[in-house]
This record gives sequence, C-alpha cells and structure tokens, in this order.
Amino acid sequence: MRALIATVSLALLSALAHAEPACEAKAAEKKLAGAAKTSFIKKCEKDAGGAACEAKAVDKNGKALAGAAKASFMKKCAKETGAAK
Repeated sequence: MRALIATVSLALLSALAHAEPACEAKAAEKKLAGAAKTSFIKKCEKDAGGAACEAKAVDKNGKALAGAAKASFMKKCAKETGAAK
C-alpha cells in the first residue's frame, strides 16, 4: 500500500513539475509580459496544483472524499504541493 501511495505521489509531483512549462506556453500564446505574465503564471500553477490535489482526494476504499474530510485534505495537499502560494 505504501509503495502505491509513493508511486502515485511521485507521478503527481512529476506532473506538477511539467505544469510550469505549460503555463509559460499559455502566457506566450496570450502574448503576456511583465506583471501580467507573472500573475498569470502564478495563477496557472496554483490551478494546476489544485487539480492534482483534487485527483488525489480519494479515501482508502477508492471513493472520493466529501465534506469536511475533503476540505481538510485539500488544505493539507495545497500546503504540501505549494499550490497555496
């Protein structure tokens, strides 16, 4: 079970590492520069981190978390992934 969790965590972290170039590409596509580009990239990376946490919000039985359990998990996950910058 620990190996599965470690594997999933590594896969998600590698996906997050690839989020920045995608955000950079989107900013270039929109022809953003300066503060607008910085703001856009920061929001894009935050959204990507939130999506990764959303995908991991599953309990031990494979069911999606809900309510207070999901809120608590999402808050912890955002801190761990740096999504709450």
